[in-house]
Amino acid sequence: MTTVAGADLVAGTRAGEELACARLMSLAERGDPAYAKYHEQFFSDLGTARRVGITGPPGAGKSTLVEALTLHWRSQDHTLGIVAVDPTSPFSGGALLGDRVRMSRLALDKGVFIRSMATRGVFGGLARATDDVVDVLDLFGRDTILVETVGVGQSEVDIARSADLTVVVLHPGGGDTIQAMKAGLMEVADVYLVNKADMPGLDRLVQQLTDILDIREMPLELRPPILTSTATSGEGIVELAATLDRLHAERAANGVLKQRRQENLERRVRRLVDGTLRHDIWTTVGLADSLSRSVRDDELHSAHALAAKILETYRQRRHTESE
Repeated sequence: MTTVAGADLVAGTRAGEELACARLMSLAERGDPAYAKYHEQFFSDLGTARRVGITGPPGAGKSTLVEALTLHWRSQDHTLGIVAVDPTSPFSGGALLGDRVRMSRLALDKGVFIRSMATRGVFGGLARATDDVVDVLDLFGRDTILVETVGVGQSEVDIARSADLTVVVLHPGGGDTIQAMKAGLMEVADVYLVNKADMPGLDRLVQQLTDILDIREMPLELRPPILTSTATSGEGIVELAATLDRLHAERAANGVLKQRRQENLERRVRRLVDGTLRHDIWTTVGLADSLSRSVRDDELHSAHALAAKILETYRQRRHTESE
């Protein structure tokens, strides 16, 4: 087993060793098969950390908000983990990964562990290994884990599948309400935060959000609260933190949190199975080449027929291998 200072990665991470934590995360990000074995050793220890998603369109000030919220909870002696997902360039494959620069006031704080991740071309604002990295931070003993997603818009609903609570951050003048409606964020938000409240158009955006919730005819007790903030000055941060504290405590008490985590786990397993099967199919010798030849042979092919042919060939080969 890989060791760090004489201790295995799981024990080292559990004991609060930053190097062990970082190396365990790296295994998860690389998709190293060893990580699955490690996960079996510690998954029963998970569940103590709060998992909060911060999502929304570009320019809403999510990184500044995460920094301000973290500083507030640090003032209460909470420990935090931050997973910041940056987009990967479709051309170079590179990512900015600049969150330690954007959150400079947190960089040297031992009570805050920041991990920047690249999406690696995965849609939905979350890197493939985000769930695993969050699990490692839970094992590491963080009280609260904040997951800030790429502001890509319509696929941001994936954050709700990894978080106990989801904050959708909008800002005046950005066409954010329409963006949120398209992205499906209206359905997944636990809290709406209109950031940059010192900009013109605050009242209009708050009213638009209220009208949309009215149209959905949600019971008042189930409506996500609509809060405002100016993260650069710290205005509204205390109220946001208090709201998240209250919602998490209520949902832990009434069983909603347990149900949400169970649903998240089921979706996560489905994604893992889907990903493994997809990789298995396209790495089966000859299938990718067969598809390429079929679409280039100047004959018309139904996409459904080609897919059925690929799957049948795959099944036959798997059956032959198992005999």
